[in-house]
Amino acid sequence: VITHPADSFTVLMSASLAIGGIIALPMIGYQAWAFLSPALYGHEKKVIIPALVAGTLLFACGVALAYYFVLPLALAYLMRLESDALTPMIMASEYFGFVATLCVAFGAVFELPLAITGLTALGIVKPQFLTKYRRHAIVGCWAVAAIITPGDFLGTTFALAIPLYLLFEISVVLSYIVWRRRERRHQAAMEELQGEEGEAHA
Repeated sequence: VITHPADSFTVLMSASLAIGGIIALPMIGYQAWAFLSPALYGHEKKVIIPALVAGTLLFACGVALAYYFVLPLALAYLMRLESDALTPMIMASEYFGFVATLCVAFGAVFELPLAITGLTALGIVKPQFLTKYRRHAIVGCWAVAAIITPGDFLGTTFALAIPLYLLFEISVVLSYIVWRRRERRHQAAMEELQGEEGEAHA
């Protein structure tokens, strides 16, 4: 349903911009990388490239799950809520906004492993902290899923909560790996520093 003469044009333009932006993302990323890479060290490139690839794939997986699985469930559930006294008349612009918001929300949530890994590498989050509050994470996953996905318990909420918790467990594993590497580098640096101090005193 459209309520304004320009609604059709607005929806088409919004959809075209969104699709064009998605198609252009690889080229935009390549141009950004070509501009920044000369200023980066070798070890920084080894970290950034996998992070960019992983972030893109995770976001794409989240969008695909939202569009092909969660969206049909959400629409079916919301339509069942309509009573006999109400006739659904969904505006095209509102529908497009709903779909876009749902897809972006799922894509952002699927970036959890990348965010946790980055925070661990910076020393802000420890894997022990994640395992200690695992039960809280389960409740948090259900809460986040219930907030960003309209639907019944066995529908859209379940569809997001389970993948979200699996992403949390993957984040814990990656956090342990990154933390151990960080500790080994720190230990090696301390041993090297102690060796230099010993040579200086000698």
